[in-house]
Amino acid sequence: MTQGPAGTLLAVLMLVAILMIVFGVRMIVRGERRNGSLMLICALVMIGNVAIWTV
Repeated sequence: MTQGPAGTLLAVLMLVAILMIVFGVRMIVRGERRNGSLMLICALVMIGNVAIWTV
């Protein structure tokens, strides 16, 4: 388990990724496909980074 500032940063990164997924899907539903899909891709990259740093 990552401790200290690194653990806090990874937790915040995961919260931001979840928010980006929620609002990315919301943007796609509202018709802004390009921006919504870019948000989803960014969120997946963030989750991948967290996975790399925690394994």
